[in-house]
Order: sequence, then structure tokens, then C-alpha cells
Amino acid sequence: MFGLLHPRALDDCGAMTAAMIKTKELDNSINLDPVFTNAVEYISNKEFRLKDGTLARNRPQPNSIWLDDLFMSVPALARMGKYTGEQKYFDDAVKQVLQFSKRMFNYDKGLYMHGWVQEMEDHPQFHWARANGWALMTLVELLDVLPETHEGRAQVLDLLRRHIRGLANYQSGEGFWHQLIDRSDSYMETSAPAIYAFSIARAINRGWIDGKVYAPMAILAWNAVSTKVNSQGQVEGVCVGTGMGFDPAFYYYRPVSVYAAHGYGPVLLAGAEMVKLVKTRRIEINDSALQLYKE
Repeated sequence: MFGLLHPRALDDCGAMTAAMIKTKELDNSINLDPVFTNAVEYISNKEFRLKDGTLARNRPQPNSIWLDDLFMSVPALARMGKYTGEQKYFDDAVKQVLQFSKRMFNYDKGLYMHGWVQEMEDHPQFHWARANGWALMTLVELLDVLPETHEGRAQVLDLLRRHIRGLANYQSGEGFWHQLIDRSDSYMETSAPAIYAFSIARAINRGWIDGKVYAPMAILAWNAVSTKVNSQGQVEGVCVGTGMGFDPAFYYYRPVSVYAAHGYGPVLLAGAEMVKLVKTRRIEINDSALQLYKE
């Protein structure tokens, strides 16, 4: 709570801020305005940025960009734009997505690298699964509230479609993705496919992508995730909190734990969005293959 009231990093306030603004939208009688206004002020004017305005950190190296920070900032900025009607919040949210993506999105693979350091001549490409999830969910959260007339909307939508197409190329037969998405000898992880299932299902439900193409992918991911919820309601196979590394072993040997909180929210979100998907589409087996049909 202290960090939320007195933020010193995006981790202290970013994701909670978006949630508080959503809560306020649902129940206007809840007075959360002082808390989320203070947090958005921190994100907009106090968090460290590169010279071009890209949100950054000075760890583990000076002038480091963490892909995680898209989710720690953009949904809050976008929600504040909707809540206040002020264009500047939408503009900053879109700017962050585009400037992160310019540095970190691999257009050939359709994947994001986890970290980028300004002073590095080469930028090691470690495509950590959950960080790609944070990026994908950020695009979905932004498109949910970004005005149709905003000049950056088409670019954000294009990134969403490219990213989902890239992820589709690496889904395993079991429905999971590997800890390092494009390294099949790294372990299968749980939080990432939960985030992907939610985001892809939401994109289908909003009409942003073709459900005939991507609903089977989302359903396979959800079915995989459901096997990791044990009889005590714990989510197994979730990678613990992870910093930025520049060697594969760092990611390969990150432990998993049922106490890693990163798995629980994504599983609940994915389940809720999948219910909407299956209740509004006709899904059948044809020649042993899952198919989606219009009602």
C-alpha cells in the first residue's frame, strides 16, 4: 500500500492503477480518484524516461527498457484517457507501444524481446513467454478504450495481429508455450498461455481478429491451462517473478511455484473471456478438428 501511495517505480502502481480506474467506472460512489490520480501523475511525469519519452529503468543497466513496463503503464494511461476524456493520455499510451515495439518487436518472428539496453551495440533476443503476455494484454487493454478515430489505432491493431500470428507459430501440441517461446528445450510455463488465451479470446470477442483462425488456438491454450489448476485451486507451473537477463540459463532455470501470484489473475481472466467466446459462437468437431462457425 505504501508503494501505491508513494510510488517509486512502475511496479508500485501501474497495474493497480488501471484496476482502480475500472472499479471507479463500475461504481462511481467509490472514491479512488486521489489514489489513481496520484499514480498516473507518477507514470506521466516522474517515472524515468529516455530522451524520446520512452518509459525506462536504470536497472539492471542504465537506460534499460523492460517489456513488462508496457503493462505497468499503458493500461493505466489509456484508462485515464477514457475516464478524463483527455487526449494526452491516449497519445502517451500509443507512443509507448510504438516506441517499445520499434526497439523490441521482431517482425520476422512476431515476438517481443524481454529487455533492451540503450548502450548495448547488439541486443540479445530472449523472447520470454510471460513478458510477451504482458505486451499482448497491453495491446488488448489499449484497444478496448482507444477511440476509433485515434491516428495510432491502426498501428496498434496491426501489432496485435502480428503478435498473435507470431505466437500461433510456436504453440505446442499440448497447448502451452515454452518459457523462452522459440526455444523448445526450455520448460512449458503456465501464466503465459493463460494470458494468451485471455487476450486472443478478447480479440475474437471484439472482432479484431478472425475467430475461425484463432479460436482453436485459444481453446487449446485454455484446455492446457486448466490442467494446471490443482484440487486446492492452486495454479501450477508458473514462473516466479523475473528480472532481465542476457543468457539463456537465466530463463531456463527460473523456478516455478504455486505461490507465484502472476498465474492467478490471468487464469481467472482467461476463464471469464473463454466463457463469453463459447457462449456466443458455435464450436463443433469436424473431421476430428475443432471448428468455429457463425451462429
